[in-house]
Amino acid sequence: MASTYADNTGLELIRNGEQSGTWGTTTNTNLSIIDRLTNGVVTISLQGLATKVITTSDGVLSEGQFKVIVFTGSPTSNACTVTISPPTNKHVYMIYNNTNGAVTVTQGSGGNVIIPAVSSSAGVNILYCDGGGSGAAVVSLSDNLSLSNVRITGGNIADGMSTSDKALARTGLDLEVGGVDSNPDVQAYDANLTTFLAAFNLPTSTGTAGQAITTDGNNPAALGFTSIASAARAYTYSVLF
Repeated sequence: MASTYADNTGLELIRNGEQSGTWGTTTNTNLSIIDRLTNGVVTISLQGLATKVITTSDGVLSEGQFKVIVFTGSPTSNACTVTISPPTNKHVYMIYNNTNGAVTVTQGSGGNVIIPAVSSSAGVNILYCDGGGSGAAVVSLSDNLSLSNVRITGGNIADGMSTSDKALARTGLDLEVGGVDSNPDVQAYDANLTTFLAAFNLPTSTGTAGQAITTDGNNPAALGFTSIASAARAYTYSVLF
């Protein structure tokens, strides 16, 4: 009987007693496929393309077997639709969109994932292709992450959130005034306090040792520095006279 193939990877499954004297070639191909599946990285140019098909073929090395796919080039009209084939294969891909346009990854009539160009700080995504046949869907595994501890050591945080998502984020992070508890981290804007502070002309220098802050008696008051000795003499004179 002829060989069969693994459902999602293209690995050839040799029947018992078959390929005498040649099974080594098939085995080496299988090991190369496994290498791609585990740590393989491929660069695929989308230069001048509006569509691209990435295929996983049975028994031979093919583009769809790589774990990490890096897209480069300038797609037509700054957009390209990439179809994962065949639609019955399940895959997990790490995609790096290093083009200047959006890449839409699809497998069937189900959901698609749009990956912006990496220049927008959002061009990296982890995808799951469900292999559902004609109705296959591509789902992002990295769009909605729940992390208990996050440490950002560099780079920028891009603002790609909608207004409603920003409101949810503020509430969830306890940054919403009157948010998830009675003592939020962000306090309400106090117009009276702002007016009070604005009424003072605060000193712009640091002063020197032995000085006190004094007012000029005007409204609004201007604050300045006076030596403590002079301030004390002025107070003594006002008491005596």
